Amino acid sequence: MQEQTTKQPETIVPSQLTVKQPETADDTQTDVVLDVQSLEVYYGAFRAVKDVGMPIQSNKVTAFIGPSGCGKSTVLRCFNRMNDLIRGARVGGRILFRDEDLYGANIDPTEMRSRIGMVFQKPNPFPKSIYENVAFGLRVNGFTGNYPDAVERSLRRAALWDEVKDRLKENALELSGGQQQRLCIARALAPEPEVLLMDEPASALDPISTQAIEDLIKELVNDVSIVIVTHNMQQAARVSDETAFFMVDPDDRAGCMVEFDKTSNIFTNPNDERTEAYVTGRFS
Repeated sequence: MQEQTTKQPETIVPSQLTVKQPETADDTQTDVVLDVQSLEVYYGAFRAVKDVGMPIQSNKVTAFIGPSGCGKSTVLRCFNRMNDLIRGARVGGRILFRDEDLYGANIDPTEMRSRIGMVFQKPNPFPKSIYENVAFGLRVNGFTGNYPDAVERSLRRAALWDEVKDRLKENALELSGGQQQRLCIARALAPEPEVLLMDEPASALDPISTQAIEDLIKELVNDVSIVIVTHNMQQAARVSDETAFFMVDPDDRAGCMVEFDKTSNIFTNPNDERTEAYVTGRFS
């Protein structure tokens, strides 16, 4: 992003940056799938994230932006309890998934992760066939239906079927990086989750593969709610409906959410001067 030397309120975003516009002028009547309330995350005695609260809307793309180390991925991992796997990690506050506390005693994390899927920064296919990679996402959740049909459906949803339909028995590691990432998306989609978490899903990919992932996100959001962490602000502006900006509080080094709003507002009319400084490239 080019550095802004003079504040231009009407052109906070450089002219080449395309910002996704809201579908309607009045978008207040929405359905909350994840309600984040006073979220804090600790690693041992260190508070890594503090005071995060926001509603994640159904069938919308929500982007998390901010400098490295500000807690974006930490918050994302809370949404399907991946932080449970980190020794010494604990969570305060509440995250409600369809009004049910994600950290409640009655929650089965494995079953919950079938409803809130995750795609990581680097493609991580299993060293198995393309077919078995997708089928795994079904087996682990006790699927008893028609596997070939379900695998095909997931690969089609990930825009990969036409490229691999004659290669299903081949090792998934033989695919290109972009294809591997779409295979991981297909695997996450196999249990038909309500929410898909994406932690910098295109950061390791070439521009053509990145475009394919962005196009896929725009299609998938019709059926699933998406939360994406990205360092690419152009990407956040292109694909997301709402954006949360995070930064590190210099007083205690904890990550915090500075602002949460419609993406068009974050990039063209932010409320907080720190948000404006970040999206205009005055600090990173």
